[in-house]
Amino acid sequence: MGEHDLFQKIGFIGLGLIGGSIAKKIHTLYPDVTIIATAGHQETITEAYGEHLISNQNLCEIKDFYDCDYIFLCTPVKRNIEYLRQLKGNIKNGCIITDVGSVKTDIHEEVTALAMEDCFIGGHPMAGSEKTGLKNANEYLLENAYYILTPTTKTSPQRLEEFRSLVTQLGAVALVLDYHLHDYATAAISHLPHIIAYSLVNLVKKSDDADETLKTIAAGGFKDLTRIASSSPVMWQNICQSNSEQIVRLIDAYEEMLEKTKHDILSSDADALLQDFQSAKDYRDSIAITNKGPIKEIYELYLDLLDEAGGIATVATILASNHLSIKNIGIIHNREFEDGVLRLEMYDRISLDAAVQLLRKHHYTIYER
Repeated sequence: MGEHDLFQKIGFIGLGLIGGSIAKKIHTLYPDVTIIATAGHQETITEAYGEHLISNQNLCEIKDFYDCDYIFLCTPVKRNIEYLRQLKGNIKNGCIITDVGSVKTDIHEEVTALAMEDCFIGGHPMAGSEKTGLKNANEYLLENAYYILTPTTKTSPQRLEEFRSLVTQLGAVALVLDYHLHDYATAAISHLPHIIAYSLVNLVKKSDDADETLKTIAAGGFKDLTRIASSSPVMWQNICQSNSEQIVRLIDAYEEMLEKTKHDILSSDADALLQDFQSAKDYRDSIAITNKGPIKEIYELYLDLLDEAGGIATVATILASNHLSIKNIGIIHNREFEDGVLRLEMYDRISLDAAVQLLRKHHYTIYER
């Protein structure tokens, strides 16, 4: 008897970044488990079938999910609710329906209205990327990421434990929360930061001149902070509509903090400014950094180029000859540096540290940030 004897067939409604990554991990762990899926476009199903990820060649109908042991709802929040209504009465006894949405209140309320509490466990894998779609899905996306589980009042302890076990096998860290607490927490650490990122990008766009001066010099901290503004606009439209109460509550609190900072700046209250910045630094430094979540750690360094032809090629050759791969490379011109410097982004901390040591041995001046 294997770990997966409790499930022989798993269905996915939506097969984008999250759904595709979960499906790929399950397929790797249990290649004999049948996986079926439907998606917004036939091309996605064709791609997944071509990768031998799913068993169906065409878009599934709701009736095709009847004999699934688990069904993952992986579409935008509002669409998940629509599919939930269609699934009522079209699933076998013992099937567990779960979702991967970052807002839980709306779907839990619908589950209660449909009297489906005994077959639903909410889920939110807190991993992702600004990139979307099955083509960017990978089986390692959930590694060491928190996967929030929000059971209903009628979820049996046994079924919750079975699902928790599956989530753990995916490589994630399962955490059980009340769905109200989940929505407040994610509004604070995910939804509001996305709104701030969108707002900052739009502010800079609106404030820019005809020569696009602000856009030209935007680098470093601005790009890091606003990277998540490249996420799916439709997804964030859905999230703001679904979690409006908690988001607005936190926007109000954030506006109060901005007003206080504005007052401290206008009144030249150096002590208050220092205290707030120090408090934020201390708290931020106390947060364990991982490569999961909406704001990722960037493994980057800056270096002065030697004044010679082919300088970039020389750096790339030094790293490649030592089996170090560069994720991104480019020359940066801004006021943080007196002259233009070469920015290198590596794939992980080990590669970054090795690159720094290696380039310093070759007499390059390194700036880490």
